[in-house]
Amino acid sequence: MKAKVRLYVDHPLGAGQSVPLSREQAHYLFGVMRLIAGDPVALFNGRDGEWLTTVAEAGKRGGLLDCVEQSRPLMPPPDLWLLFAPIKKARTDFIVEKAVEMGAARIIPVQTDFTNSERIRQDRLQAHAVEAAEQCGGTFVPEVTDLHRLDRLLADWPEGRQLMFCDEAEAGAALTLEGAEPGPWAILIGPEGGFSDAERKRLLAQPFARAVSLGPRILRADTAAVAALTLWQVALGDWK
Repeated sequence: MKAKVRLYVDHPLGAGQSVPLSREQAHYLFGVMRLIAGDPVALFNGRDGEWLTTVAEAGKRGGLLDCVEQSRPLMPPPDLWLLFAPIKKARTDFIVEKAVEMGAARIIPVQTDFTNSERIRQDRLQAHAVEAAEQCGGTFVPEVTDLHRLDRLLADWPEGRQLMFCDEAEAGAALTLEGAEPGPWAILIGPEGGFSDAERKRLLAQPFARAVSLGPRILRADTAAVAALTLWQVALGDWK
């Protein structure tokens, strides 16, 4: 029995567990996907792995799924944060979606000196993270935090976490992750206008920060996020 629909639920999953559906979930499964009683559905909640379930009750305003067996264990990503300055709405959505697909454990929008957006819809970005996990087969959903000021993050930086600082001013420089040690890391992508001189100076002075070049060309912020995640995953992550 193979499920053709995969859905995120905020509910415990386990042997003998029944999972109630919201009105929106019921509409999607029974109104859009045309599932009926007995049909299989794959569920995950970001904590208990993926579970094969079957439709026990199907209604227009709700429904019930019964857990049958665990089909995949929880597969958490490496301890990697992505820090990025929000840009235009669709491109910010793209960064969040690709960060989930590529294995970020936490996604942190940051306010820099040249960040164009002074606010975000954290709930909407978290929903995009859920949708990305549903589509890519992930069993873990990273937290998307609210907007943080970069200077405050640096002032309260957690001990033992290293920072890969991607600076467009270093395009073409021979700055790589060679010799870097695995462990807790974060990647910082700047805004479309780049980092200010004060931010660059402060970042380069941090003992936990490491400047890395993303190649010979200056990349758009959304492209830089994908490139940086790829570089880190190949060097230190779970792609090796």
